[in-house]
Amino acid sequence: MIITKTPFRMSFFGGGTDMESFFREYGGAVLSTTFDKYCYVTVRHLPRFFDFTTHLTYSKMEYVKSVEEIKHPAIRNAMKMLDMHEIRLIYEADLPARSGLGTSSSFAVGMLNAFYALKGKYVDKRKLADKAIYLERVLCQEVGGWQDQIAASFGGMNRIEFYKDGTYDVRPIVIHPERKQQLNDNLLIFFTGFTRFSSDMQKANAVGYTEKVKQLQEIYSLVDEAEKILEDNHSDLDDFGRLLDVTWMLKRQTGGAITTNSIDILYEKGIAAGALGGKLLGAGGGGFLLFYVQPEKQKAVMEAMKDLLYVPFRFEDSGTRVIHYIPESYTPKGMV
Repeated sequence: MIITKTPFRMSFFGGGTDMESFFREYGGAVLSTTFDKYCYVTVRHLPRFFDFTTHLTYSKMEYVKSVEEIKHPAIRNAMKMLDMHEIRLIYEADLPARSGLGTSSSFAVGMLNAFYALKGKYVDKRKLADKAIYLERVLCQEVGGWQDQIAASFGGMNRIEFYKDGTYDVRPIVIHPERKQQLNDNLLIFFTGFTRFSSDMQKANAVGYTEKVKQLQEIYSLVDEAEKILEDNHSDLDDFGRLLDVTWMLKRQTGGAITTNSIDILYEKGIAAGALGGKLLGAGGGGFLLFYVQPEKQKAVMEAMKDLLYVPFRFEDSGTRVIHYIPESYTPKGMV
């Protein structure tokens, strides 16, 4: 039996520039972090006592006799890609799916990590990220960027640079521990209650894409600015919050499905209560609102957001990992 633990991510700057259609022409970069909310994937070989050969538990339950019958596209394609058979898989998570925190990609990374471990193979973080990108973007043909799979695999607070030749680098943000703690303390996230499929949002936002290139280039340039604020101990950390407001205003211009009237009203209430800036996490349309709030203003912002669920969190640095490993012997049918 294998259990993997994979973090979710929050993206601060550069979202949208991790789309292959953009960075292969202009380059791209994302500044993001993982935090202490996780998905857990448990995998083992299914004993041969049943009239089904694969049992899956996620938001639904599936009992199937062949891999081809599996309805969940990521599980079906991952099992075919890695030649997995006779599997029991259970998915659990600390936060809801389709909420703007890269949940589907965290699941993909955690599932692949578990499958490789069940085969007795160690796979490094880069290969896991690459395989998860291939699974979601090529095999499942889901529209989206590359940042989520990379963040979930590597963990930590990083600048992820995307190059025109289709490669990428992951560079940890060099920030003093006390400054990092202050940043964590000044960030508040609230669940809006709205969920959506990221790929659906990306498709909707792709309309008029050529008109959005200018905004995406400006969003890209803000990554440098945000990185300098974090790494320079002499800069005002509150500028990071103000810059979040700038990137959110730009992000809102990159697609009609990015925001809604309800989300705009919530955001404006947070700013009016004292937040210096913030943004909706993810591709848009719902999920979690992030605010940067100085300590003395946090009570007022919490009051303004009292109808939403507040989710406390801490940054994490580990990325995906196997937390339970009991190897199993497995002999394919027909070879017994």
